[in-house]
Amino acid sequence: MTVVRSTLDTAGEDFLAAAEAMETKLAEVQVEFDKALAGGGPKSVERHHKRGKLLARERIELLIDPDSPFLELCTLAAWGSDFPVGANVVTGIGVVEGVECMIVANDPTSRGGASNPWTIKKSFRINEICEQNRLPVISLVESGGADLPTQKEVFIPGGRMFRDLTRASAAGIPTISLVFGNSTAGGAYIPGMSDHVVMIKEQSKVFLGGPPLVKMATGEESDDESLGGAEMHARKSGLADYFAQDEYDAIRIGRNIVKRLNWRKQGPAPRAEVIEPLYDPEDLLGIVPADLKIPFDPREVIARIVDGSDFDEFKAMYGSSLVTGWAELHGYPVGILANARGVLFSEESQKATQFIQLANRANTPLIFLHNTTGYMVGKEYEQGGIIKHGAMMVNAVSNSKVPHISILMGASYGAGHYGMCGRAYDPRFLFSWPSAKSAVMGPAQLAGVVSMVMRGSAEAKGLPFDEEADKGMRAMVEAQIEAESLPLFLSGRVYDDGIIDPRDTRTVLGLCLSAIATAPIEGTENFGVFRM
Repeated sequence: MTVVRSTLDTAGEDFLAAAEAMETKLAEVQVEFDKALAGGGPKSVERHHKRGKLLARERIELLIDPDSPFLELCTLAAWGSDFPVGANVVTGIGVVEGVECMIVANDPTSRGGASNPWTIKKSFRINEICEQNRLPVISLVESGGADLPTQKEVFIPGGRMFRDLTRASAAGIPTISLVFGNSTAGGAYIPGMSDHVVMIKEQSKVFLGGPPLVKMATGEESDDESLGGAEMHARKSGLADYFAQDEYDAIRIGRNIVKRLNWRKQGPAPRAEVIEPLYDPEDLLGIVPADLKIPFDPREVIARIVDGSDFDEFKAMYGSSLVTGWAELHGYPVGILANARGVLFSEESQKATQFIQLANRANTPLIFLHNTTGYMVGKEYEQGGIIKHGAMMVNAVSNSKVPHISILMGASYGAGHYGMCGRAYDPRFLFSWPSAKSAVMGPAQLAGVVSMVMRGSAEAKGLPFDEEADKGMRAMVEAQIEAESLPLFLSGRVYDDGIIDPRDTRTVLGLCLSAIATAPIEGTENFGVFRM
């Protein structure tokens, strides 16, 4: 039998302590989510509603199919910066007329929906997802263009947003703009470069320069409607393909555009019958200990996310610090690599390399479940070839062509983060649990290394070593690295696609696998030279 037999004691002291710690972390994250959901705050929201306008998320809710999910992405972008949490734009994958689409909605209640440096970074990530997964793009436009005080960080790199939109069109990926308000300066190029454009009577305003700028530049007197109103663009400039009476009509037209795309998925269809796991997803709250130095069995996670808790383990007795095997998730075949005891040895690296090759031969997507402190160090392991074996695994991950999805559950340190397909290795999606941490190494280890280097430097120069100052330095460095390794920090910098509740992991993975199947899923046999 390949069904995972859980030994998790959900009434045990360790489980209850871990669950309590996870719930505390979830509550902390929810506070930050609420900031993003609040947009520009109650006064801005009220003012927007008084103008007869819908909020960004209200527009999305009406656009997607009734009772269908919306997988919001990069919700906490800009967290910890001087800019609003969420970066003035709501992004995510939703189903419109049965078609999975990437939806990008400016939030006009937050600084007029202007694009700041984090909006740009978030947009680049969203465009990558669209390109890799061949997702049609629907832009819900209402933006004042660039955030002018930070134009030096927005203007030059920001041009890539328009480049990406036109490249999507050239690749046959449909691009649709529904214009809900002002679309000024750079914002005007979003509808200008989209395949399909909907504008709203007496509401949409699309121009490169508004009346004040035109007056300053040319001396010409003009008004919003004649310069860039919906009726002008529908009758004279030809920029508007559809003329909507109001926001609801624009959304109706947008849904009809998607319905007429004749869009077809190019990846495999899932098995029709979806079998739920045998174990309660609520249990996922208590699997990861609050102290990440304490190992946990990732099979307990696998048993609660894969169909029927059925997991066909590969090389179960070899390289036991890495669990690998085959399963189905929401009817989609997947390969899973999951860290068991943190450290990756030579055996684990070779096992992973072979497994990744097999997944490519079978055109099977891979899921990486992170809890690693990195590759093993020490004289014995260096002499045994840990560098070349770790390099084999990184080589395999780098050149694998099947889609990868990464979930950071616990630690994700050092080159182990790379070997398990961290952000730099282009996973199609990467999410973090609130328990995750990621950095070059653990805070105590990093502070200790810095201390030893400083001590050695002092000895080499024949200078006394200040033990008290060293103690303070270590505490400061540990605090800094701890803060910079937490999910909120990483998510704020768009190093993941979102922080998720562990109980939602199966659902999120299912949505991602479905989106991935919009594009063909094809492996490769072309890897770099493996140093044996």
